[in-house]
Amino acid sequence: MARQVILAIDEGTTNSKAILIDENGSIIASGSAPVPIEHPKPGWVQQDANAIWQATQQAVTSCLNKAPDAEVTALGISNQRESILAWDKRTGEPIGPVITWQCRRTAEECDQLKADGHEANVITRTGLPLDPLFPPTKAAWLLRHYPSADRETCIGTVDSWLIWKFSGGALHVTDSSNAARTQLYNLAEARWDPALCDLFGIDQDMLPAVHDSSHVFGKTQGAEVIPDGIPIASAIGDSHAALFGHGAFAIGDGKITFGTGSSVMTTVSEFLAPPQGITTTIAWSINKLPTFAFEGNILVSASILPWTAELLGLKSVDELLDLAATVSDTKEVVLVPAHVGLGSPHWDSHARGLISGLSFAAGREHVALAAVQSMAFQVCDVLAIMEDTSSNIGHLYVDGGPSGNPFLMQIVADLTKRPVLPGTDTELSALGAAYLAGLATGFWPDIDAISKLPRHKAEIPPRMPPGDCDALIAMWRNAIARSTLRV
Repeated sequence: MARQVILAIDEGTTNSKAILIDENGSIIASGSAPVPIEHPKPGWVQQDANAIWQATQQAVTSCLNKAPDAEVTALGISNQRESILAWDKRTGEPIGPVITWQCRRTAEECDQLKADGHEANVITRTGLPLDPLFPPTKAAWLLRHYPSADRETCIGTVDSWLIWKFSGGALHVTDSSNAARTQLYNLAEARWDPALCDLFGIDQDMLPAVHDSSHVFGKTQGAEVIPDGIPIASAIGDSHAALFGHGAFAIGDGKITFGTGSSVMTTVSEFLAPPQGITTTIAWSINKLPTFAFEGNILVSASILPWTAELLGLKSVDELLDLAATVSDTKEVVLVPAHVGLGSPHWDSHARGLISGLSFAAGREHVALAAVQSMAFQVCDVLAIMEDTSSNIGHLYVDGGPSGNPFLMQIVADLTKRPVLPGTDTELSALGAAYLAGLATGFWPDIDAISKLPRHKAEIPPRMPPGDCDALIAMWRNAIARSTLRV
């Protein structure tokens, strides 16, 4: 008898991944394929929509080939968020590039909207500040620069594109977690906001229909790499999916997802206008009931490691981590990875990266450790805002590829002064999408069944004396101030 499984796709910024999950929550097969990234100008980051689809197909094929006897009962999708694209619904062909979440090409437009006094109203409606991280100014940029766009144009996030492709062009849909990150969705009213669409110049008819994160959107058709008729049963932003995958169902539970960028997210009891520096979002919705969360988005996280390795003449990130582990401090060297500006809680599009505190006492190993520490320092900045707002932060889970490195996670525990709980698998985003798809199709009966699935390794407690930690954070914040200076 065939083994019944859920197929989950995690379409990230640099890789598309596919996994098969059985009823015990175990990953029985996986596949991945790289996704190219283009940097046509400083601060500009884009991708090709067809290349994303090709990488997704390759990942699915690789995964399914490793488990030929498995029976896929549902498909779930988690995706890189805030990246936006447009395509012609008549031909299915992309109109322009996918403008990714890292892209800063619309920084001036965002600055002008702030100067015109629109930010407070936008935050009240969406929980999001005016920043080029978010899609509406990027969608408007596409419409301005590609005159082929007309009323038959679809505008969507990456989940919408993949569902369109998997359904053979039958579905233009998204879920509430992805809609909440577009800055066009009114969180309190749970609908596309006409006033915001007018502000940004977006035709609401171009936007997808919004459903729950756990929802049978439709069925696969003509996708070739997967049989027709399989329910497409979840869509959710990757960071939200990781939170769900951890089983962070108690209010106040949080997680850090380490990837190209990082997301720090904690659940809250209701929609709250966010404190300055972080955002409010919909974590997921089930049965038309949203779970809300505070979030801080870090633009450059693990992607600083290969950059630093190349800078130091090292062959790999593993070599960089091994080098960093040879020293106990950085000799006051601080690396601020503001290579595309700073995200939460600073939101400075014009900040740029720097290495400060250099002296003749510092060597390559100290710069290596400074790069590793920068990932944790940025998390500290976000958690400080959340802790000032809510005193009930509960478990702090960690996921993403770097979460599997004990040396790096010990630094995170030390500098945040909190124990962290790594997942047994690093692919928590895909697991979260799988759980939501399984809920929608009865693969698991309810959230209680999912909460009982094993998912975490032993807790990593902080070991650094608090006074030493405070001194390092003060040094970091001094470097942050330098990176934001206007010259």
